[in-house]
Amino acid sequence: MIYIKTDAEVELLRESNRLVSLTLAEVARHIRPGVTTQQLDSIAETFIRDNGALPAFKGYAGFPATLCTSVNDEVVHGIPSAYALKDGDIISVDCGVILNSYYGDSAYTFAVGEVMPEVMRLMEYTRASLEAGVREAVAGNRVGDISHAVQTTAERGGYSVVRTLVGHGLVRHLHEGPEVPNFGRRGSGPRLDKNLVICIEPMINMGTKSTRVLGDGWTVRTGDGKPSAHFEYAVAVREGKADLLSTFEFIEEVLTKR
Repeated sequence: MIYIKTDAEVELLRESNRLVSLTLAEVARHIRPGVTTQQLDSIAETFIRDNGALPAFKGYAGFPATLCTSVNDEVVHGIPSAYALKDGDIISVDCGVILNSYYGDSAYTFAVGEVMPEVMRLMEYTRASLEAGVREAVAGNRVGDISHAVQTTAERGGYSVVRTLVGHGLVRHLHEGPEVPNFGRRGSGPRLDKNLVICIEPMINMGTKSTRVLGDGWTVRTGDGKPSAHFEYAVAVREGKADLLSTFEFIEEVLTKR
């Protein structure tokens, strides 16, 4: 079901997504070689609860943690563990909160120490594919316009687009309609109406687009063991230009000072 929000609901979603953005910035302060993904998870949960919200992912369909921490060839849904980050790793951190009954959801892929140039390029193209998708999230367009923009940007760099996982609508449930694939045709799919709130989240692989789910039932890895990157914004559809409800500004302020 596709649910169009009121202006008041959009503002509540803005608050939730601002907290997600601040939480990811708090996590960014601690990402370095030697830190475990479990430690990052604890930092995020404490920060979210201290700000009067609940971790949205913890307990969702049985997921055991606050963050999804996906390292290197893990695409999404990695479970925090005793794994200590190493120099040259990349880690996608996906975070959700519930604040005043409304959800926030965003993700950012971080470089740990010195990362190989070809991996940095993958991250840059994934971020660019997200920005291209956001530019299409305007009233009167269709979901396929977003999908096509993401796909063509990623493939222009020589990368593949994960087909088995998609973006989604967002409000009082973590996942609502419409699904927002990262591949597709212009002019296809549901119409984008003003005040529709969606999460656009390219998952882009250096190698094959194929994926596999590990025995834990959650962690998705690339089929060939090559790296994957993931960035996600929550956006409200508007006339003329999308309205970003989440932001990477707080994260990048932290990273610039390090």
